[in-house]
Amino acid sequence: MELWGIFGCSLMIALIVAAALSNGMVLICFLGCADIRGQVPGLFTLNLTLCNLLLTAINMPLTLVGAVRGHQLGGEGLCRAVGFLETFLTCNSMLSMAALSIDRWVAVVFPLSYQSKMRYQDAAVILLYSWIHSLSFPTVAICLSWVGFHHSYGSCTLHNKNPEEGTSFFTFMVLFHLLSFFASFLVLCVTYLQVLKVARSHCRRIDVITMQTLVLLVDLHPSVRQRCLEEQKRRRQRATKKIITFIGTFLLCFTPYVITRLVEISPSTSISCQWGVISRCLAYSKALSDPFVYCLTRNQYKNCCRDMVNKLLKRSSGNSVQRANSYVGNMVPTTSD
Repeated sequence: MELWGIFGCSLMIALIVAAALSNGMVLICFLGCADIRGQVPGLFTLNLTLCNLLLTAINMPLTLVGAVRGHQLGGEGLCRAVGFLETFLTCNSMLSMAALSIDRWVAVVFPLSYQSKMRYQDAAVILLYSWIHSLSFPTVAICLSWVGFHHSYGSCTLHNKNPEEGTSFFTFMVLFHLLSFFASFLVLCVTYLQVLKVARSHCRRIDVITMQTLVLLVDLHPSVRQRCLEEQKRRRQRATKKIITFIGTFLLCFTPYVITRLVEISPSTSISCQWGVISRCLAYSKALSDPFVYCLTRNQYKNCCRDMVNKLLKRSSGNSVQRANSYVGNMVPTTSD
């Protein structure tokens, strides 16, 4: 094996281990914390986490083996099942991110009516649509024999071996990525830009109150005044950084793979195995970033992890402050995030 191959395999193994641990921690927090389970977005997070865990446990190792050996592991039936699962889980995870963005948009833009607009029944309907949407495309691909081992990606995925069906397969691939990747990206942009607009409006109100307070407290020490002004700046930047992280990780991880899949449909275009595997691994890396982007960096999950560690060490939790149950409070920029 060449040097780049050894390096790539090492990175892939590290990605599998890190993604399994991080998503496993999110799942443990969900099962162990009643506050997280009691919130509606916890259902979307659970769905996303389960998709990431299945990709990490099944598809990532098989892709690693396929890239190293250059052929599929097991028979044709196993390959078709793995390809079906990969297509379903990838699409479902994208739609779960879109559902989370819709939930946050409702929480921030309509805070007073959030409880009535986003109930468990509403979340269940959204998840049901996500599953039906995600199952439809791989089911069609299986029925038309468009799932098989693709040497360029080292994995069992959507693949057409019949040149006569090139036009139909091209139409299918365009519709699949249009209704999964591009639709989810559009929802992310629309909802999070609205969230950013409201967050900036809140920041401006807080800044006005802060400046009025500083003017009234004329005897305030210069260092305290400077810290207040610095906190104003950090507050304005915090919401922007979060939105950039949500949308940026989605684009960074999925865009290379989606563009590559659309380009390689053309008979005159060939994709090297190196780039195909790299783009596929970039898409897999979203399973590693999701736990940190959506869960583990939030105070609620941090407190849950701390409490579980204290229980394991048979220590009483030092945090006696009651946690806020309102999901809206997690979206409005505060100094504690």
